[in-house]
Amino acid sequence: MTPSSIWLTLAFILGAAVGSFLNVCIVRWPHEMSIVRPPSRCTRCGHRISWYENIPIFSWIALRGRCRCCDEPISAMYPAIELTVAIGWLAAVWYLGPTFEALRVAIIGTALLGIAVTDVRHYLIPDGFTLFGLAFTLLASVGAALMGTPSGIFAGPYDALIGACAGAGLVAIVGWLGEVAMKKEAMGLGDVTLMAFAGAALGPGRALLTVFVGAALGAVTFLAVVYPIAWARRSHLQPQTELALGTPAAFEPPMVPFGVFLAPATLITLLWGDALLALVLRT
Repeated sequence: MTPSSIWLTLAFILGAAVGSFLNVCIVRWPHEMSIVRPPSRCTRCGHRISWYENIPIFSWIALRGRCRCCDEPISAMYPAIELTVAIGWLAAVWYLGPTFEALRVAIIGTALLGIAVTDVRHYLIPDGFTLFGLAFTLLASVGAALMGTPSGIFAGPYDALIGACAGAGLVAIVGWLGEVAMKKEAMGLGDVTLMAFAGAALGPGRALLTVFVGAALGAVTFLAVVYPIAWARRSHLQPQTELALGTPAAFEPPMVPFGVFLAPATLITLLWGDALLALVLRT
């Protein structure tokens, strides 16, 4: 049965509000700033953002994407993230109904989006996202068990604990092997805590699957998008570089943060992991 329009509207509005808070976390946590103080301000002129300038999505549209005081552009990232989270929360309620399971999917999906965005922008995963996700997921699994709510697509309390250890352990081992092979750091601590968070939601079997799904997403994205763009840019800049250096410029593929792919892989495996495992076991 499709949820009522009231529930869907509430989910969209609440999701947009959470998306606005997520923007604060994305901007401040990489710089180790408080997400509480100071209040939101224009990064250029210091104008303090009033409440009516901070209504998710709509304020950005009303201001035409510019600061009311200095008229400097406001990044489109803010309404894009607010809209993405709002749609995600609406979709969770649409498919799972106004349930605790839908709330868990919405919150975890929001945290994963924050992880992916900060990793692609700063090549780091703030502990605020991963430790919150890990704590929330473990507590939610216990809460669901105490309430007698079916675990659904989530791991139960025991599997959540084992999954957190399995996910973190696997990425730590892969990172160590990569460091030995490449003579440089291959995985950061953020990737390890991210997989602890993912494993707590998924359980041990699907946590291991997530690493392979993330690797597959990363390989496809690198070969189809990142590498061709980098090669085209190198081909364009090569004549000037070689002229300046006097020697042929070596081509170095760009770094690709793994958390960008582990985050969506976690959500994919959470929603469709059982079907993927069944497919793998049949082949």
